[in-house]
Amino acid sequence: MPPASSPPGTRATNTRWRWRAPCRRCEVTSQTRSPWRLNIIGPFLLVALIWGSTWFVIKDQLGAVPPSWSVAYRFVFAAVGMFVLAVWRGQGRWGGLHLPWQGQLLALCIGAAQFSFNFNFVYRAEVHLTSGIVAVLFGLLMLPNALLARIFLGQPITRRFLIGTAIGVAGIAMLLLHEAMEAPPHGQVARGIFYVAIGIFGASAANVLQASDTARRTPMLTLLAWAMAWGALIDVIFAWATAGPPAFPESPRYWGGVLYLGLIGSVVTFPLYFGLIRELGAGRAAYNGVLVPVVAMVLSTLFEGYRWSALAAGGAVLAIAGLLVALRGRTAPQPAAEAESTARNPAR
Repeated sequence: MPPASSPPGTRATNTRWRWRAPCRRCEVTSQTRSPWRLNIIGPFLLVALIWGSTWFVIKDQLGAVPPSWSVAYRFVFAAVGMFVLAVWRGQGRWGGLHLPWQGQLLALCIGAAQFSFNFNFVYRAEVHLTSGIVAVLFGLLMLPNALLARIFLGQPITRRFLIGTAIGVAGIAMLLLHEAMEAPPHGQVARGIFYVAIGIFGASAANVLQASDTARRTPMLTLLAWAMAWGALIDVIFAWATAGPPAFPESPRYWGGVLYLGLIGSVVTFPLYFGLIRELGAGRAAYNGVLVPVVAMVLSTLFEGYRWSALAAGGAVLAIAGLLVALRGRTAPQPAAEAESTARNPAR
C-alpha cells in the first residue's frame, strides 16, 4: 500500500507508469534485436567500406609531407565539416555549437586520445607495414576495450570472449610472421607493430571516455565537432614541434586524399557508427571491426601488391574467426538510465 500521506490516485498512477515503461523498453529491445533493416544494414556496410578504404588512402598520403602534418590537415577539414553538420542538424543550444565546460573537458580528452594520439601513431605505423596488416591489427581493439570497460565501467568479460581473443591473436601472429618473412632486410616491422599498439591504446581510451555519463548527455554531433577541433589544434602544435613549419604539396591527389579522409572518412563515418551503437548496442556494432580488415586486405592486394601465402591466408581466417567468436561472447552494456532505475528499484 502507498504511505498514508500519499495523495489519492498515487497507486493508480504508479501502476500505469510501471505497466507502460516495460512496454516501451520491450519495443526498443525488439527494434535493436532486428538488425536486418535497411536503416541498419546501409550504414553498417557504408562505414565498413569507407573505413576499409581509409587505410589504403592513408598509405598514399605518406611521403608527400611528414605524417604529423597529414594528420593535422585531415582533422582541420574534419572539424570544420563536423561543425557545419552540427549547425545544420541544430543539435543542442547555439545552433549545435554550445558545450558546457564539462563537455569541453571531455571533448578535449577524446580529441587528444582519438584524433591526435591514435592517428599520429597509426600514420607512422603505415610507414613500416602494409595498410591491410595495420587494419587487421586494429581489429584487436576489442581486447583493450574489454579490459578498460571491465576496469572502469564494470562490464564483464565472458569465457567465449577470452577464447575468441586467443584464436584471433594466433591468427594475427601468423599474419605478422608472414609480414616479417616478406619484409626487406632494412624493414622495421617491429617498430610498425609498436606504433599500432600505441595507437590502439589511444583509440580504446577514447572509447571508454565516450561511454561516460557526460558523453551520454551531450549531443553526439556537438561532442564530435569539438573533439575534432581540439584534436586538430593538438595535431598542429605537435606537427610544428616535431616536423617544423607546415608543408603544402602541389599534388591534387594528395589534397583529394586529405579531403576524403577528413570528410568521408571522418565526418560521414563517425556519426553513422555512433548511430549504429545506439541502434544495435556496442557489441553488434563492433562487428563492423570484422568487416573493415577484410576490405582493407582486398584493397592492399589489388593496389599495394600484397602477396598471399598459406601462412597469411590461414592467419586471416583465424583472425576473423576469433573476432566473430569474441564478439558473440560480449555482453552489451546496460543502458545508463535503465541501470540507474534498476539499482533504485531492484525488485522491478
